Amino acid sequence: MDEEKQELVGKKLQLTVDEVLEGYVGSFGFSQLIQVLLVSLARIFDSQSTLVTIFTDAQPKSWRCVSPECGGAATVGGSVCGLKAGTWEWSGENSSSTIAEWGLVCDRRFLAALPTSVYFLGSLIGSAVFGRLADGSFGRKKSVLISCLLTSITIFLTSLSPNIWIYSLLRFANGVSRAGIGICCLVLSTEAVGRKWRGQVSQYGFFFFATGFLSIPLIAYPTRNCWRNLYKIISFLPLVYSIFVLIPFVSESPRWLLVRGRSEEALDVLRNYARINGKEIPPNITLLEPSNSNNGKKDENTLSPIEKLWTTRWAVRRMALIMFTGFGIGFMYYGIQLNVENLSFNLYFTVAINATMEIPAVFVGSFLLGTTNRRRLFSTSAFLAGAFCLFCIVFSTEKNRGGGSLPQLTMEALGFMAAATAFNVLYTYCVELFPTNVRNFAVSMMRQALMLGASISPLLVVYGRLSPSLSFFVFGVSSVVSGLLSLWLPETRNAPLYETLEQQEEEEGLDLACVELGKNVQVSSS
Repeated sequence: MDEEKQELVGKKLQLTVDEVLEGYVGSFGFSQLIQVLLVSLARIFDSQSTLVTIFTDAQPKSWRCVSPECGGAATVGGSVCGLKAGTWEWSGENSSSTIAEWGLVCDRRFLAALPTSVYFLGSLIGSAVFGRLADGSFGRKKSVLISCLLTSITIFLTSLSPNIWIYSLLRFANGVSRAGIGICCLVLSTEAVGRKWRGQVSQYGFFFFATGFLSIPLIAYPTRNCWRNLYKIISFLPLVYSIFVLIPFVSESPRWLLVRGRSEEALDVLRNYARINGKEIPPNITLLEPSNSNNGKKDENTLSPIEKLWTTRWAVRRMALIMFTGFGIGFMYYGIQLNVENLSFNLYFTVAINATMEIPAVFVGSFLLGTTNRRRLFSTSAFLAGAFCLFCIVFSTEKNRGGGSLPQLTMEALGFMAAATAFNVLYTYCVELFPTNVRNFAVSMMRQALMLGASISPLLVVYGRLSPSLSFFVFGVSSVVSGLLSLWLPETRNAPLYETLEQQEEEEGLDLACVELGKNVQVSSS
């Protein structure tokens, strides 16, 4: 009996990463929990960087006359258009926001949307850059590190902006820099756990995103008289995280290491996970090399994984659907956050309400991802978000800048919660739709679509100061359309994470390039 056991141990056993995780490491042990939490902390800075303009670029609520030519006493909510320069001033200090400091009102009001729009355009470009870097030679961890460091630098430089044009340019640079945080943290987290826990783990990052969102009004209120100080404070945090948390304690993705031909390093990461979990990987275990991965290299006769993706009909179809779906949700999700200024409630209060609604959205998404199909959960959330947004029109009071009623605030908060759920689930869905060697690229493409939608939303928010009902209507319709488009995507719940396009094609029974479109639709819908 002992001889048979020794003979079995002496044999080399090749297993996939999923098999090693499930059989010897643990699908989701203490080591992976720490890894996921440390990686997800970076989402706080992603959130702060994105939503800081709700306060720094807010229009002051009141102004007062300082000259008889103006017409008299302080005015709240009235228009300053037509008044001579120097005859009025904002009730607060001019340094309280960029609009007050640089006079972005009346005929210059659309300039107020420029910094946020170019920020999201920068995020679009950054998503493409970091998506390639993370799937290529840099890997997941280095991409997060570079993104955090550049985010810290660009946020600090933004606080020194002398005018709206330099400010917009630096916001664009900040958008490029922060793009790597969201996509790389998500992929790095989900690739460390077994298939059963992918959905829940993917939501942890959004909890920290919500934490960052909730921290913004807390930091903004003490700095309400100087928008520059708000930028300086939040610029310091990603630098500290990079030096004291990310570099020493976070591990690279074993799946990425394997695809890059570094199987021993991948196995070392898994052994470290197993050791912390109180388990052990037998010495005869080796990782099964994914077929046709080329170790990330390209020769004369072989396409790179990303090039191969664009020649694979089922993958192109999925990519197109996920991007169109992402565009509508990005437009809705970021637009409704920025649109809080068009509700006649205290800005700090409404932002805090929305930030708070992110937290139940994360818990609801985490629970339902473990029990519900991805496609059904996403489409239902998108439909509900659109419906609540349209209900906001019913309770709108145009004469009071589209807000002021508690029912409208309730509908807006519930709509945002549903939108946040759909937004979070979409990332998990996209991770599971594509294999390891193009996964980060696919998520980055979906994120580009999200950011393209987000970059347009500030323009509608500015127009919403004149017609709030229209902005709510457009946001609602875009969410409903995204929910409809998602119905053509395949279900991925409990499916394995494949390593290459060829492996996924073989395991799912997909045809790489030669099937008819009708058959492809039938396979994807099954």
